[in-house]
Amino acid sequence: MGSIKLVALDMDGTLLNDRQEVSSENAMWIRKALDAGVTVCFATGRGFQSALPYAEQLGLDTPMITVNGGEIWHRPHVLHKRTLMSPDMLQRLHELALSHPECWYWAYTTMDIYNKEKWIEPAADYAAHHWLKFGYHIDDTTVRDAILKEASSWGGLEITNSSPWNLEMNPIGVSKASAIREVCKLLDIDMSQVAAMGDSLNDIAMIREVGLGVAMGNAQAEVKAAADAVTVTNEEHAVMHLIRDYVLKG
Repeated sequence: MGSIKLVALDMDGTLLNDRQEVSSENAMWIRKALDAGVTVCFATGRGFQSALPYAEQLGLDTPMITVNGGEIWHRPHVLHKRTLMSPDMLQRLHELALSHPECWYWAYTTMDIYNKEKWIEPAADYAAHHWLKFGYHIDDTTVRDAILKEASSWGGLEITNSSPWNLEMNPIGVSKASAIREVCKLLDIDMSQVAAMGDSLNDIAMIREVGLGVAMGNAQAEVKAAADAVTVTNEEHAVMHLIRDYVLKG
């Protein structure tokens, strides 16, 4: 592993505590990393508009990876690459959600977020929107497994989660790992020079592929198994630990 030049951070359950705040300790060590010439970027399932306030809070004028890699930003407001989901696939995913009334669902377009309570109008005009990602939240494991089995059988999807109770669908080939590879090209660095940290299945690919993959103490078991190291929880300033102990090494 070469010296770390890029730190890619998941947000929810990783950078953010359970109150969706960046602790002062995490913020301080992100600033130390930036001052040392290390690039710090978000690699999140959130959309751009939801991630942006945190980038502004931290003073990050660096690349951003949003919607699990569906959008790659050269820096805030400067789009580098976007990968859309076909309206036909989005329709199939939506209809699958509708067939399970207990399922909560949401979808990202390039302009907005829609969900079970606020859907597009007209409801079937899928082709009028530029889709990025579809998600399901299902508390019932049997129903969640049935949706996973059905959607997996279609092909053409990257299926992950951002919590044990949901499923997230991106177009095949779209992941945080593929997005980090693209960011490495922008920065002219190698994947071996990247540290990445996360807690959910949408973080596994990047954790496996970078030089240093770190799982949160609150991560799902599969994420911990894939990681090079396991750190403390998102309530214990994990980003501080990552930067202090691994990136800047004191």
